[in-house]
Amino acid sequence: MRNQSYSAFKEPSLLQAALPLVVLIVALASSVYLFGEDSSYGPNQIALWVAGGVAVIIGFVNNYRWEDLEEGIKEGISVALGALLIILAVGSLIGTWLLSGTVPTMIYYGLELLNPSWFYAASALICGIIALAIGSSWTTAATIGVALMGVAAGMGLSPAITAGAVVSGAYFGDKMSPLSDTTNLAPAVAGTELFAHIRYMFYTAGPAYLIALVLFAILGLNTDINASVVQLERMQLEISNAYNIGWEMLVPLLVLLALAATRKPALPTVFFGALLGGLWAVLFQGDVISRLAGDDSAVASLKMVWLALTDGITVETGNSELDSLLSGGGMSSMLNTVWLILSAMAFGAVVEKIGLLQRLISGVLGFAKSTGNLIAATLFTCFGANLLTADQYMAIVIPGRMFREEYENRGLDARVLSRTLEDSGTLTSALIPWNTCGAFMMGTLAISPLEYAPFAFFNWLTPLVAMFYGYTGIRILRRDTQHAAVAPAHTN
Repeated sequence: MRNQSYSAFKEPSLLQAALPLVVLIVALASSVYLFGEDSSYGPNQIALWVAGGVAVIIGFVNNYRWEDLEEGIKEGISVALGALLIILAVGSLIGTWLLSGTVPTMIYYGLELLNPSWFYAASALICGIIALAIGSSWTTAATIGVALMGVAAGMGLSPAITAGAVVSGAYFGDKMSPLSDTTNLAPAVAGTELFAHIRYMFYTAGPAYLIALVLFAILGLNTDINASVVQLERMQLEISNAYNIGWEMLVPLLVLLALAATRKPALPTVFFGALLGGLWAVLFQGDVISRLAGDDSAVASLKMVWLALTDGITVETGNSELDSLLSGGGMSSMLNTVWLILSAMAFGAVVEKIGLLQRLISGVLGFAKSTGNLIAATLFTCFGANLLTADQYMAIVIPGRMFREEYENRGLDARVLSRTLEDSGTLTSALIPWNTCGAFMMGTLAISPLEYAPFAFFNWLTPLVAMFYGYTGIRILRRDTQHAAVAPAHTN
């Protein structure tokens, strides 16, 4: 938060507030143009540092000392530390679950159960159910999502559409779950009750999710089923030749889902799942370990599990597609994601410290004369906060604090604000490569948000539905009513 103890601090001008954002957009666009899909592996981080440097200079101009900015950076990075540790633990989990046969088994049975013609819609539905049960889009993507990406590869289906379906389903379930942290955060910031918030949020999330499922079903109709079935059978045979496949291999997954459903802390839950995967590898995949380690001794098994936790595994079957599918994981595989998040959080912390985001919001409020405009302004501000601060929590808390009084002054129910914060602050975070959520999905699903964003239908349809409601007055509640929707209030 901004330090108000120094009266010499100057409020930034609108031009100063916009300048770092403009620099960031230009730098990121240049990064993508020059480096293409490799832009997320270093160039984007430099773009964030350059934009952050511009923000620092503006801070100096407005009488901030370096010590003030450095303290803000430390505070901003500390917000992301929990997420960073979870990301590293997820890397280890993927590594040992590949070694233990857990992920290969999920892929094998997924190939058997899922028909290519309705695979995309089924993926969104499955992820929605799992995320609703456990309250975590990240855990859903890192477990079921990884398996579904593997199944899609086995069927020769689009990884971008599959990732869009995984993200859509995971975020729908997350938003409808009382176990979700952001679903608890938004009503707390807005000043309303959790279950009232969830019920009210369904009016925007429900239609958007149904439309997304229809769109995924339509995309599935264009699938070449015959070609996919041949690839499916071949992939199943090669997986069964490489691993011991059986339902007992899914025990690490079931244990993880049970721990998540009972609201155990995410970090120890995920890392315990990783360690359990290592144990399962020793118990059930001795042949795989011996083949990879070149030795069948107990020491070699310990070393192989340790390496899976650290650097993941590399499988060589002679089939390059299968090798790519069954290789990867390890904490080291997430280091680029950690680098991206640290760079983004440092940039966002400086922007927050010197009041640039607040200045942009105050300028936006001058144009938000109607309820529809106010909701649209909130949606765009949350999206902008996701761009600038690179964190969904900040994209909920900062706009929530700043718009809450305005919603109250206009007589709007607190649920209108809490729903709007989630409709954009939470859902658009996964569409931005340098945001903690987008970076996590990229590291987990091995595909850039820039590629899957057009197919993450639920995540961008929901803000559009919310905006439509705002301008039409549908389901816009005032504080003096509990049920009836009222027309948008216009104020001068």
